[in-house]
Amino acid sequence: MEDKIERSEEEWKKVLTPEEYHVLREKGTEPPGSGELYHNTENGMYVCRACGAELFSSGAKYDSGSGWPSFWQAVDPSKITKKTDMSLGMARTEIMCARCGSHLGHVFDDGPKDKTGQRFCVNSMSLKFKKS
Repeated sequence: MEDKIERSEEEWKKVLTPEEYHVLREKGTEPPGSGELYHNTENGMYVCRACGAELFSSGAKYDSGSGWPSFWQAVDPSKITKKTDMSLGMARTEIMCARCGSHLGHVFDDGPKDKTGQRFCVNSMSLKFKKS
């Protein structure tokens, strides 16, 4: 795995826009259907917006109808950290970039049954796209 990136919250505020900071560091979310990468169908790699770690391949992206980019698997499971999230009064599994700890979204068990059965539901704001 790549070296971990550790920054203070003040340092993150200097390198991220206020909107990026809200999603990536304060665990916010963008409104469904509003993200720049939701409808992206180009081939390439989705990387962490905060640190550039490669997280998801376009080959694992699918239209879940959720309003957020969805993937049935990560490029490498070690690049994603999972944690139980009880913030809405229900148990969900939060996903974060293992390299920098930034919030990506959540993973659910309602993904494509012919693949992994998982749906990594990710904020566009958490990602950058590198076209191949």
